[in-house]
Amino acid sequence: MSESSSTPSPTSGSRLDEEDRHNDLTDGDLSQGLDLGFDGAEDILRAWRRGLRPDPDLTVSEWADRHRKLSSRASAEPGQYRTARTPYLRAIMDALSPSHPAQRISFMKAAQVGATEAGNNWIGFVIHHAPGPMLAVLPTVEMAKRTSRGRIDPLIEDSPALRERVQPARSRDAGNSMLSKEFPGGILVLTGANSATGLRSMPARYIFLDEVDAYPASADEEGDPVTLAEARTTTFAHRRKVFMVSTPTIRGLSRIEREFEASDQRRYFVPCPHCGAMQWLQFERLRWEKRRPETATYHCEGCERPIAEHHKTGMLERGDWRATSRATDPKAIGFHLSALYSPIGWKSWEQIARDWLAAQGSDEMLRAARNTLLGETWIESGEAPEWQRLADRREAFGAQIPVGGLFLTAGADVQKDRIEVDVWAWGRGLESWLVDHIVLPGGPDDPACWDKLTALLGQTWTHANGAVMTLAKLAIDTGYESAAVYAWARKQGIAQVAPVKGLEGFNRATPVSGPTFVDATVNGRKLKRGARLWSVATATFKAETYRYLRLERPSEPDAPHPPGTIHLPDWADSEWLKQLVGEQLVTIRDRRGYARQEWQKLRERNEALDTRVYARAAAWILGADRFDERMWRQLEKQAGVETAVTAPRPETDTPSEPQAGQITAPRKRGWKISTPRYME
Repeated sequence: MSESSSTPSPTSGSRLDEEDRHNDLTDGDLSQGLDLGFDGAEDILRAWRRGLRPDPDLTVSEWADRHRKLSSRASAEPGQYRTARTPYLRAIMDALSPSHPAQRISFMKAAQVGATEAGNNWIGFVIHHAPGPMLAVLPTVEMAKRTSRGRIDPLIEDSPALRERVQPARSRDAGNSMLSKEFPGGILVLTGANSATGLRSMPARYIFLDEVDAYPASADEEGDPVTLAEARTTTFAHRRKVFMVSTPTIRGLSRIEREFEASDQRRYFVPCPHCGAMQWLQFERLRWEKRRPETATYHCEGCERPIAEHHKTGMLERGDWRATSRATDPKAIGFHLSALYSPIGWKSWEQIARDWLAAQGSDEMLRAARNTLLGETWIESGEAPEWQRLADRREAFGAQIPVGGLFLTAGADVQKDRIEVDVWAWGRGLESWLVDHIVLPGGPDDPACWDKLTALLGQTWTHANGAVMTLAKLAIDTGYESAAVYAWARKQGIAQVAPVKGLEGFNRATPVSGPTFVDATVNGRKLKRGARLWSVATATFKAETYRYLRLERPSEPDAPHPPGTIHLPDWADSEWLKQLVGEQLVTIRDRRGYARQEWQKLRERNEALDTRVYARAAAWILGADRFDERMWRQLEKQAGVETAVTAPRPETDTPSEPQAGQITAPRKRGWKISTPRYME
């Protein structure tokens, strides 16, 4: 999502000038020789004729070259927009013009190729030359607000043609606000894919769906956000335009990949400066000497000669888009672009090589590189690790909580005759240790079972440093006997307990969403919005768990472990280990031929994997994925990992019982450390 700029071609510029001269001559001819008998008649007639005349037949790229100004607030290259800076965007923008027959345009792309600015140009064009209702959808409402402030407002303020059509937002003017911009003949509404209300707010002729692979699986549990948004275009039939843009994520689950594969799959072909062979740029042909990314050059598939990067500008200017497949829908076209096409001064071939080398050895970094550099999906490895290999790597902790563990979460899985709970300790880099496995007999119909679960919230575990810890958060599944789960959770309050519900599909950006308020039945009485519920993209955390289980251990005994390493205690038996790896990720195809991935059981019981996912979700809810250095240091001090953090209290000072989420030093030392309030 980088800024793009561009220059008008001589052809488009001269054509626009000629249109203006033609307009002026026509108006002059109409008013010459007419005596209307009152002052200003000529001006009135001229305005009337201009109102009847159709808008110039501009394309979006021509409009941008003439009217778009890039702000220093939102662009690294402020000034007049120039399509020649990113010539590959010309055909994409022009497909968004009313004269183009395409109705669905998808753009699967790498980062830093100017896609978002192409969409902003389309917004400006609609406001100026093709007014109508337009809906722009970002992954979240908060992102929609940031886009409005950081991109849409500068787009309007710095382009005179737009500034005169959109009034500035005023506190008493409901027509123009942060998420709504009215203009003559239309309105622009910005919303988030997480808001079902925003997605169904109005009929829309134009829809701009930005970063669709970061959308949640469901908008407020009312369905797929893309489907909800597209339903808004029904009344506009053949006049609608839907522009879908995103960096892809995971193979088989990526929305933008699915759209691109259903399209004519256009690639940008450029000529070799040596032999003239037309080809689309592929990463395999970017080559460099070993450990010397500064030597990166592209090798032509025709003559095999190396192409230096300074040739790229000329190659892009002479390139053209070519379809490589037949679309299932004749009105759907799709474009794909990698960072290899990024203009000089943006992402260089050398930097691409450096980023690729830096990603080696880390699945997370390789996934990011494949998505953001190549604009391609990542193939998630869902092969279950061998349980015997995990058994061979079990460890003797020496204490309930090893030194690296800094806070505790638990995952609870409710079964018919029992509740199973696993307690995990978490440290820096999301390194984790299985601390306890607890089976509470009785099930959700047995009050004694719930009493035992309540008692577990106050139980303590001892840290290797002598401190004692309680659970910072327990996430409990609501999939079975949800009414009983909600009733128990309401009694415990929100500080220490989080009811969760698993959702199908992956969501890397927001694997846990919420809380939302749902209806709950408590003591036979239905309470409207009576329970808080967190939604968990379980597929994301299952894939992460398997990835962490496959991490190699350091050869040196005292060397640090890779971030995410999962440590299993020597008391974990074979049944528990088999449950932890009791599923695998498989790729299946639906009736339309679209591929998708889903987790399938390899055995009947998999509670250990489920409770791990819930405990991981609890760590996310606490904010562990977003802790900064200051927070980790604070947790280390509380656990006494670095130094004692407070002076001993007087012997007469009686320490209180630990509260929810507290880390407490041994009582014989007479002092107490409280977990900070962010854990509530």
